[in-house]
Amino acid sequence: MLATLNEVLATAEERKIAIGAFNAANLESLQAIIMAAEELNLPVIMQFAQCHEEWVSIDVIGPVMIQEAKRAKVPVCVHLDHGEDLTYVRRALELGFTSVMYDGSTLPYEENLKNSIEAVKLAKRYSANVEAELGSMGKREYGDGDASKEDETKIYTDPDLAKDFVEKTGIDALACSFGTTHGIYLKKPKLDFEVIKAVRQKTSGIPVVMHGGSGVSREDYKKSIEAGVRKINFFTYMDKAGGNAVADYLKNENPNPIFFSSMSMLARSVMKDNIVQAMKMFANLD
Repeated sequence: MLATLNEVLATAEERKIAIGAFNAANLESLQAIIMAAEELNLPVIMQFAQCHEEWVSIDVIGPVMIQEAKRAKVPVCVHLDHGEDLTYVRRALELGFTSVMYDGSTLPYEENLKNSIEAVKLAKRYSANVEAELGSMGKREYGDGDASKEDETKIYTDPDLAKDFVEKTGIDALACSFGTTHGIYLKKPKLDFEVIKAVRQKTSGIPVVMHGGSGVSREDYKKSIEAGVRKINFFTYMDKAGGNAVADYLKNENPNPIFFSSMSMLARSVMKDNIVQAMKMFANLD
């Protein structure tokens, strides 16, 4: 069933868990997300990021996401992840997305604030919810592969600034920077859980979103959720699991002939299992 972000986050708050948010960058990942959520009978957030446009257009996969969410046996929020401009945010809303993220985290504070206010006004016309970001998660990965480096592009979220931002924008969820990083982790992240707690305290308990959730340790997931994280974005390692499964199959089984459809179904199955394990951690079921 199609649900809003606020509806699934209300469940997370009530149960003191986090809802998994997984990117549907193709049909196989979309199906894997729904299959995993239905197996566990848990709400889920199915996302599409603007940067996925190079793989498939939102105009193509967006309507399929909406259709499959409506057909699902569990609540499914269809969410725009990292909308980089208001024009693209509008496109997602017009397609029927029930939630959008406007990402102005790389902009000066006042510009991020102004655009986030406009995103909220726009979303209200469609009865949709809005996530915004304050702070910076840093680079997607280190270009030279040197895991010893500190990522100086990271800017941790200022709780006092978060209070001002939330009050002035009226957003429904806030993506905070507290030590996670997008992409592959080249070294163990050092998370500052006090940032989460302070943001929650100063904003009257706004749901905090963890970006860069793939690759975080089981212990840190638990601490993050206890501190107030209610949405966890998880894509890179799920996508990697599907790719590795195909690579291992081609290497060890030496199929002849090779069928793409068989590879896609294998990737779907492995991604679904990976999502199940992630959702269990987020919901304290493991």
